[in-house]
Amino acid sequence: MWEVNPLWLTLRDGEREMLSREVEMVHYAKHDIIHCDGDEAGYMWMLLKGKVRIYKEGIGQRQQIIRLLKPYDIFGYRACIAGEPYNSSASAFEECTVYRLSRERFVELVRGNGALCYEVMLMMAKDLAFSEIQTVNLTQKHIRGRLAESLLLLLKNYGYEEDGKTLAMLLPREDLANMSNMTTSNAIRTLSQFAQEGLIAVEGRHIQVLNEKELEHISRLG
Repeated sequence: MWEVNPLWLTLRDGEREMLSREVEMVHYAKHDIIHCDGDEAGYMWMLLKGKVRIYKEGIGQRQQIIRLLKPYDIFGYRACIAGEPYNSSASAFEECTVYRLSRERFVELVRGNGALCYEVMLMMAKDLAFSEIQTVNLTQKHIRGRLAESLLLLLKNYGYEEDGKTLAMLLPREDLANMSNMTTSNAIRTLSQFAQEGLIAVEGRHIQVLNEKELEHISRLG
């Protein structure tokens, strides 16, 4: 399954053989911790199936969700390259399967393959740009703008169910609030406002997007 990621295309035959030999497949149950903030970076990971959240714990153990990963996303690689502990935590949002490669083997590939090194640099640059945008969004936008941004991010990452309206992601209100840097009560209240305005429809954890363009407008206005 690594062949679905651009990194695979950069590998030579011997490197692919090594990867196939060294990579481990690991299964996690819902809510299992994959790695913790401050852990020694022993592996880089690729999500194969399911959903994973990357988060930081703040004051009062409140979690700030930094990213929600989709299949074939790679994570944990920055700490491996830097030789530093992980600077965030990763947990299984639902039952999931990941591939993991030891830091030693991953760094060996990066050092010995210029094309792969370039692809890793591209990933790191995109992650940095996303983090910078998210910092601005979460600190400068008002509540409505932050929640609209989160809904659009869920749509971009996971798309719709077969009906073409329902987000293919069942996110608890607390997690949606943690994504949007707001309290759970504010998230619930703002969702209700969006529903009253006909932008979304809500049934339990199921959220239908009825007016994507207006959500984009609210997100831009901040």
